Amino acid sequence: MSKIAASKIVVGLSGGVDSAVTAWLLKQAGHEVVGVFMKNWEADDLDEDCPIAQDYRDVLAIAEVLGIEVELVNFSREYQDRVFAYFLAEYQAGRTPNPDVLCNAEIKFKAFLEHAMTLGADFIATGHYARLEGESPGRRLLKAADANKDQSYFLYRLQQHQIARALFPLGELPKPKVRELARQANIPVAEKKDSTGICFIGERPFREFLQRYMPIQPGNMVTPEGKIMGRHQGLMFHTLGQRKGLGIGGVKGGEEGEPWFAAGKNLARNELIVVQGHEHPLLLSHVVRAADLSWIGAPPEAGKRYTAKTRYRQQDATCEVQTLSAETMTLHFDQPQWAVTPGQSVVLYNDDICLGGGVIQ
Repeated sequence: MSKIAASKIVVGLSGGVDSAVTAWLLKQAGHEVVGVFMKNWEADDLDEDCPIAQDYRDVLAIAEVLGIEVELVNFSREYQDRVFAYFLAEYQAGRTPNPDVLCNAEIKFKAFLEHAMTLGADFIATGHYARLEGESPGRRLLKAADANKDQSYFLYRLQQHQIARALFPLGELPKPKVRELARQANIPVAEKKDSTGICFIGERPFREFLQRYMPIQPGNMVTPEGKIMGRHQGLMFHTLGQRKGLGIGGVKGGEEGEPWFAAGKNLARNELIVVQGHEHPLLLSHVVRAADLSWIGAPPEAGKRYTAKTRYRQQDATCEVQTLSAETMTLHFDQPQWAVTPGQSVVLYNDDICLGGGVIQ
């Protein structure tokens, strides 16, 4: 993180070790630090699976150790309108959305940023693992130094006016170092495990959660040739490339002993297309089309080569931008991409620079 003059910085505190160390680093650097805990979900605060209450207690304990003020801000309405409504609409359309991407663009770097400005903040800071360099209007988003923790994929929809006021103090640090700093500073969540749940769902069972908001519509699991292999409880519960949970592991229909995977959805017939074998052609795609494009700076150029991810936790894959308009983009990958999933994001990179991306069609 580049040196900045002493500033008032509002830190989004989640109750985890990353945001806690973010606040501690900024305090150590001589900045005026204020913490904000964002409450984005309140439909079931009393649910024992919902970690909001414990997270807030952790935030208060962190603030006490660091000697900073902390405020609880309720963004639940904004979340319902801007993120959750989209989340449900995408599932109803048979796609698999990534709400964390939209949460960053609409809540953490929009609603939270706007609130921080009313507090007189010069900057906001979060515990994301990513880096920023340069000045707006040409500021650039870069991958984190720790490739295992890089979160630039989830930040690709940020715009110049958002990253102009953002700081990511953890961008240069490996995760073990962050925990070491937390222990040295006696931060009470130094050993707290990382959250792996969707930003508003937490760690609760995903299927049970979706059933509260969408009707269950059972249907057939079929091969590409139309052979019925089993039943599904709802297309919304399945994502392309899924192996576990299909319930047809012992069924033979192709290569002996090969596992079955979800490879497609036929919404009109409410059918889940299943195939046998990890390398089945229906699971492999050289061409990926995306819409709802968003670029951090200048867009990529058609005919040029870049790298891209079609999902988080994926190795960068070399591709060429075949077509590009204001609305849509077509990428051709050198190597076929596995289980490319409509509704997820494809994010483009030029070396370590995150250019932006779009929603897979």
